[in-house]
Amino acid sequence: MNCPDCDNDRTSVLDTGSNASGDTVRRRRECCRCSFRFTTYERPEWDSLQVKKRDGDIEPYDKEKLRTGIARAVEKRPITDEQVTELLETVETELQDEGERIIASSLIGDLVSENLRTLDQVAYIRFVSVYKAFSEPQEFLRELDAVLDAEIDDFDDPNRSQ
Repeated sequence: MNCPDCDNDRTSVLDTGSNASGDTVRRRRECCRCSFRFTTYERPEWDSLQVKKRDGDIEPYDKEKLRTGIARAVEKRPITDEQVTELLETVETELQDEGERIIASSLIGDLVSENLRTLDQVAYIRFVSVYKAFSEPQEFLRELDAVLDAEIDDFDDPNRSQ
């Protein structure tokens, strides 16, 4: 911690305490060079949503990174920016409803996939092909068959809303 007065990087902690809920630490510090006293407040970085990747790395949730992935999937499809924003908000709400600070990237991919599937089936296939890392044409075919089977089931269902 650098001194805000002289920018010296050597400070000593005089007093430490936490707030009532225990989620913030207050430290009273003194500069070793100019004796300037100041207070710092520290809170854990995990206050914001974190994403646990497949390889085990944890990184902050990045809404723009997710928006970019969705934008690639809906490129040249009849999907508006407003629909993409709405999809992102729906996914974020569902993530917050999980009540966890660290969310598996697979959960995010599943939520986006579910929402894209109802929005645009071609965009859905594009997204899952990257998300599930399709490497063989048979994987595309299986996913496409599942989408088409669901569409036929919806068409045959007399209770389906028009």
